Amino acid sequence: MTEKQKNDVLYVCSLIETIARKTKNHRQDVIRHFTKADIERQLRLAEVNHCLSLEQVSDELIEDFNIHDGDFDTAAECRYTVPSATSIGMLYQGLVLSTMKDEDAAQAILDVFSSFITDEISDFNSNVYYTNPDYLRCSYLEGKMLA
Repeated sequence: MTEKQKNDVLYVCSLIETIARKTKNHRQDVIRHFTKADIERQLRLAEVNHCLSLEQVSDELIEDFNIHDGDFDTAAECRYTVPSATSIGMLYQGLVLSTMKDEDAAQAILDVFSSFITDEISDFNSNVYYTNPDYLRCSYLEGKMLA
């Protein structure tokens, strides 16, 4: 995978995180609005969309995909500094790249954002989002947080 493709994965992961925060939805609820073809399209558009703010692109996708507000507000409950959407996007990028099969980034993005681990990462009062990336990968592959 090229550096450009890795950056595209980062952008799409950050975009999904931004949408989830803006709409106060679980990441799994956001990703359900997208098909694999939708994610592939966002990966193709990432290079162009990098020139736009995540806020603008996320607003467009929220409207285009009719994503309604939820009640999962990860920032309001946080007792500490909330990590940026891009910082969390980097974490998801690492997880996607380390678990994808056959260079299929779109499917890996769907798989990761559909899994249990997104709620664990979104709990900014825990230490999950800044733990060792290999621990996150192993937990994700195991289907539960490892002790």
